[in-house]
Amino acid sequence: MKHGKKYAEAAKLVDRSVVYEPDEAISVVKKTATAKFDETVEVHIRTGCDGRHADQQIRGAVVLPNGTGKDVKVLVFAKGTKLDEAQAAGADFVGGEELIPKIQNEGWFDFDVVVATPDMMGVVGRLGKVLGPKGLMPNPKAGTVTMDVTKAIADIKAGKIEYRLDKANIIHVPVGKVSFDEDKLKENFDALMAAIVKAKPATLKGQYLKSITLACTMGPGVKVSTVKF
Repeated sequence: MKHGKKYAEAAKLVDRSVVYEPDEAISVVKKTATAKFDETVEVHIRTGCDGRHADQQIRGAVVLPNGTGKDVKVLVFAKGTKLDEAQAAGADFVGGEELIPKIQNEGWFDFDVVVATPDMMGVVGRLGKVLGPKGLMPNPKAGTVTMDVTKAIADIKAGKIEYRLDKANIIHVPVGKVSFDEDKLKENFDALMAAIVKAKPATLKGQYLKSITLACTMGPGVKVSTVKF
């Protein structure tokens, strides 16, 4: 893959032979940001899990103490009084069955997170094929299938992120923006890592966290030490 001049310059700031401590890695990542927009700082965690086994699946959510720096749009599937509750709690879009064709046929995806009350999962389930691949399907483990829509919306708007294994058993998550102070990024990183460490499957044999890499949207990866985790 050919990278541009800016990437090449940024890559010079990273010593590939070094595995950095988290705070050093954050400092380096901030320096490698060259884009004209406020880049996202992402964490990529390679695990020793095998997601093909149900007991080694990792999926959950954590509220980052300093948020993600992104304005997150929330869609809530509900009915009755829960529709009004969701609206009052600040949901961007609220509805029920009538939204199915809009998403299925018109390709409407003007939202980042989907929350559903349990009694709506029969309806939302029909969207599995389109929401699933985009990682938008509500899930009880992530706190997005719940009767407490007020809390779910508040958490998401405050900076709640979901983490899960991809097909290669890697977790990819944002921990903030390049414009964040280093301390705030470190607090977010620590909160994420505490949740990931806690989510270690009991049945896993061998090394859990194989590698951790930090990077900004357009920048090179910076290796982070896994020792303390």
